[in-house]
Amino acid sequence: MSSETMDQKPNPQEIYSTLREMIIALRVAPGSRVTESQLADYFSVSRTPIRAALQRLESEGFLTIKSKQGCFIRNIDMLEISQYYDVRVALENQALDEISKQTDHRALAELGELWNPEKLHFGLEINDALKEAEENFHLELAKLSRNKVLIQYLADVNDHIRAMRRLGWPNSKSVTDTYEEHYRICQLLMAGELAEAQAEMTNHIRKSQDQASRITLHQLYGNRDVISFD
Repeated sequence: MSSETMDQKPNPQEIYSTLREMIIALRVAPGSRVTESQLADYFSVSRTPIRAALQRLESEGFLTIKSKQGCFIRNIDMLEISQYYDVRVALENQALDEISKQTDHRALAELGELWNPEKLHFGLEINDALKEAEENFHLELAKLSRNKVLIQYLADVNDHIRAMRRLGWPNSKSVTDTYEEHYRICQLLMAGELAEAQAEMTNHIRKSQDQASRITLHQLYGNRDVISFD
């Protein structure tokens, strides 16, 4: 398992989680073929836990298993990505609707303050920490809805578009815009301006979608530590 090998052999859950994160982060090339034997060698385990992990990943749509051929990592389907963004808009605006019905907005105020454009809590550098913070803002906002099903669905949607979201940061202006938009969404909600908050959220997500749609295949697959199982 190369330099990433742990001293102890990974258990089935660890194998599943590692493979899933590799696919999400595009560290396994989309459309590529891998076999149980290759993965068993990589993880230094038998094929049994590998097979279980692959079947689980197939059920979640991350790959396709073909008899006697191996498994094929999902390709990037821009139409499907667009549909995930549509679902994301609906889920996040539903979360805002449910938050607006609450009377205690202290947690919302704290979340918004993290994105106060006058304080730049996360800095202006486009790095992994900032991208993770941006994604966490949306997940934490959804949690304030107290709708467990909505939260789970949104997390699943984010898993399917994470690579696109994290590559879709074209310049420093996109960072300052993110601060302003996150902060404004929270302020509008606390002011009881639900429709305006939802319009701001929709615009914010669609802008991210537009930036992601401009990413070329070269940008998508290039400059990444792609793992080969050969």
